[in-house]
Amino acid sequence: MNGITTSLPPATERLRWFRFAAPQAFYPLIGRILPWAVGVSLLLMVTGLAVGLLFAPTDFQQGDAYRIIFVHVPAAWMSMLIYVVMAGWAGMGLVLNTRLSSMMATALAPTGALMTFIALWTGALWGKPTWGAWWVWDARLTSELLLLFLYLGFMALQGAIEDPRRADRAGAIIALVGVVNVPIIYYSVQWWNTLHQGSSVSVTRAPSMASEMLLGMLLMVGAFWAYAIAAALHRLRSIILEREKATDWVQRLVQETP
Repeated sequence: MNGITTSLPPATERLRWFRFAAPQAFYPLIGRILPWAVGVSLLLMVTGLAVGLLFAPTDFQQGDAYRIIFVHVPAAWMSMLIYVVMAGWAGMGLVLNTRLSSMMATALAPTGALMTFIALWTGALWGKPTWGAWWVWDARLTSELLLLFLYLGFMALQGAIEDPRRADRAGAIIALVGVVNVPIIYYSVQWWNTLHQGSSVSVTRAPSMASEMLLGMLLMVGAFWAYAIAAALHRLRSIILEREKATDWVQRLVQETP
């Protein structure tokens, strides 16, 4: 129209990304993303630990014991985030019957369970010098423990059903039901009188910690995030090969692999 160009791409350009919903198309993409995710995770983790352990100041109340937050807080955040993402993929697979979505949920579950275990264990290590006890039935601790059981239940239920499609549907139901626990974990310190302190980092107010502490923690959050992506994609690649082993493209891939 006389030199006026539309900002919308052609329909084929907009839809071409949907081809990655097929395991055959997404598998090569995993190989390109995986090295970058591993590299970013290692770089951020080394940098974050250096900032947190060497440059962040000592806390005037807790001394150096507080430094466990550079592992505990990122693990706790990722345990909740991964569960929501896992439930989202599982729900997408249930509603849209997309194979890759269900595979993604299955791949995320072990990493989410690991993050939850790390959050609970480091919380116990932090709680001993702070509260004088390894464990208390605090609202946040209890709901985080429930999150670990939800992850384990999701994996156990899928493992108990031989048919992958039936296993995906059953796992999606427990994953979607368990999502209600995530806001309970997050808001537990506001809803109940707990031993946990409120969040030091919020999008609605300035952080209540030194800039070096905040930088170290954010770097570790990025490291944990990149690790979760790398671990899930590595696991997803194995799941794709296992479930698609009868297809021609996997058999060709196996034959071409030296």
